Amino acid sequence: MKRFCYGHASHPQWREAARQVLEQLRPGVAHDPAPSLGLLYVTDHYAACAQDILDFLGAELPGVTDWAGTVGVGIAATNVEYFDEPALAVMLCDLPSDQYRVFSGVAPLPRGFDACTALVHADGAAPDLADLIAEMAARTRTGYLFGGLAASRTETVQFAIGGDGNMVGHGAAGGVFSGGLSGVAFGPGVRLVSRVTQGCHPVAPVHEVTAAHGNLLAALDGRPALDVLLQDLGVSLDEPREALARVRETLVGLSDAAADSVGRSGNFGSDVVVRHIVGLDAGRRGVAIADTAEAGMRLAFCERDAAAARADLIRICAEVREEFEQEPATSVAAAGLLADEAGAAAIAGAVYVSCCGRGGPHFGAPSAELQIVRRALGDVPLVGFFAGGEIARHHLYGYTGVLTVFG
Repeated sequence: MKRFCYGHASHPQWREAARQVLEQLRPGVAHDPAPSLGLLYVTDHYAACAQDILDFLGAELPGVTDWAGTVGVGIAATNVEYFDEPALAVMLCDLPSDQYRVFSGVAPLPRGFDACTALVHADGAAPDLADLIAEMAARTRTGYLFGGLAASRTETVQFAIGGDGNMVGHGAAGGVFSGGLSGVAFGPGVRLVSRVTQGCHPVAPVHEVTAAHGNLLAALDGRPALDVLLQDLGVSLDEPREALARVRETLVGLSDAAADSVGRSGNFGSDVVVRHIVGLDAGRRGVAIADTAEAGMRLAFCERDAAAARADLIRICAEVREEFEQEPATSVAAAGLLADEAGAAAIAGAVYVSCCGRGGPHFGAPSAELQIVRRALGDVPLVGFFAGGEIARHHLYGYTGVLTVFG
């Protein structure tokens, strides 16, 4: 598999940005056969021009018959992020055509396709979104999805087009639409590794939820949930201002009973979903959270900060890099590479979906988040977007980053 070609640009006029991207892509499409799958991400400044952009790129890159992507308040590319400015990024994925399928809400994944995993773009306003994500995960062999929710201050659009222009079921649709899920499913012949960075760390031991009513935690380890929270944070309602300030900084990490809540590094594993505390019930000594809980689940109170986010992002990049460094020694030698170069050499491309509440501002400097990824993985092709929620496995996350690397 060849290294994916990609391009990105910012300009007040979308046509000029697209022209700059095409110039970056030309060398990668010169060989025969050219890549047939394109991933396209645009900032919401271009949302109203989404169909024009897709039509233009399709005409200029006739060999690219399949497109998928969406809009974000920001987009990502290798070593750079574009926030609150007109920009677009494209990556052409050199994959066997029988090992992927583009799908959408009006042209679902064909039942005969052996999907192992899928890149998913979703509309956050779609009804029963959690059920749609779970259903899509169930249609893959691994149950693992990666992607995120489109994020836009104007129109919320997705790109999904396949084959000779229109997938069966699209009718007159031109490959740009809103609502539901869309994306690309990948077969067993596509090697990829995906990791989630939560960017937060536990501040207390893991507890068992022993009583819950919907989103109200009633008891943890057999004790009133509010009492456990206050004890873990070292505060008291006798000093309400201090206590409430501390609670506002605190989140909860929830996982199923059988899940590994906290990994060896002390960070949350991918089985954990982090949710906000939305209220305290002093009368019932309960804690309300922004999700539903059930008895038997595991819970740990946690905090999110820039230092934890940096450390956790570095950790997942190192894990991904390590997986790709397990190339056979003969392959490394044949390529004329040193052992520590093998990981980057084995990577064809990457997709990074991060929360729109992260990015440079959260990491302390413009493009700092993407620079961390580049330092850890090397100068590999990467595109992505800043989402209104992130998808990994069958879960919907918030304030996370989902890094997926193709090899």
